[in-house]
Amino acid sequence: MNTVFYADGRFDEDACWTAIIQRDRGAAEAFLFGVLTTGIFCRPICPSRRPKRENLRLFVDAGEARKAGFRPCKRCKPEEAGELSAGTKIVRDACRRIDEAEDFPKVEDLAVAAGISAAHMNRLFHKVTGLSPKAYMAGLKAGRIRDALPDASSVTEALYEAGYGSSSRFYEEADDVLGMSPRDYKAGGKGAIIHYAFGQSWLGLTLVAATERGICAILFGDSEDGLRSELAGIFHHAEIGLAGEDFSRRLADVLAAIEQPELSRHLPLDIRGTVFQRRIWTALRDIPIGTTASYKEIAERVGEPKAVRAVARACAANKLAVAVPCHRVVRSDGSISGYRWGAERKQKLLAREAGRRDTKRAKS
Repeated sequence: MNTVFYADGRFDEDACWTAIIQRDRGAAEAFLFGVLTTGIFCRPICPSRRPKRENLRLFVDAGEARKAGFRPCKRCKPEEAGELSAGTKIVRDACRRIDEAEDFPKVEDLAVAAGISAAHMNRLFHKVTGLSPKAYMAGLKAGRIRDALPDASSVTEALYEAGYGSSSRFYEEADDVLGMSPRDYKAGGKGAIIHYAFGQSWLGLTLVAATERGICAILFGDSEDGLRSELAGIFHHAEIGLAGEDFSRRLADVLAAIEQPELSRHLPLDIRGTVFQRRIWTALRDIPIGTTASYKEIAERVGEPKAVRAVARACAANKLAVAVPCHRVVRSDGSISGYRWGAERKQKLLAREAGRRDTKRAKS
């Protein structure tokens, strides 16, 4: 689709009208149009009789059309289950282009391919994935270098395979990408240092662990030995040791955030995971306190509507309880599903957060 239908916050009305008249399949997901005389909104390829141009209203997505008072067409079904919104499809296609590219494309190139401006591509990408295209590419490179390093004959070989154009650029980013030096990572993570401490929260025994960059694990359990084993299983190549007294402030901050979840936004986190996991975890942090979202809704928000099971796996892999609120994700019918630290804790968290929300509303 080379025609630009929407750029810099405005529709090209002539291009949209031409697409509607021709029922251009290249514009099938690019925008929606409403008809003032019927109050119905459709896709550009709708087989219904073409409206008069003066009766048209153009919309970016179904949500915008509904807010304007229009209802969906029963023939082209713009809101049919599984149907991708225009913005979501654009971002999904952009992600595919990035994933398949040997050399990462520029945002401008992604925008041209989608028929929108670079600024609009940046806005859409962040809205759907929670990341900018640049951050998404950086995460993808990070995943590639982590995968390539252990088996590569040298660090240089691995970094070029991962898409880094120069070794100097990679070494500038190595600590953020790997959490340690490339040679330490290639050696199995030896040299990474993690300190931990135990505390008591209202959810029971709590382990808090951190690297130099931030908190890397918040775990609940019934025994110190069990929690130590869980931490060692997560970071099996790191050097793990009990924290000293200087860790007490960090432990207190985490325990306070468990008590008052709004404080978790201020915790310095060292979030480690795949590109997809980080996209999911970012979306989880956007779920308002006292509310929930379904696995399906999260999948749709990150532009992967069919990846419901993958979302569930990402939630199960979360190692930062409360700070990355996987407990706010439930089944589509609203029922409680699994939780890494037990369904009972999940139920308590949701009930407590709902109660805090209702109390705040009552006071306001």
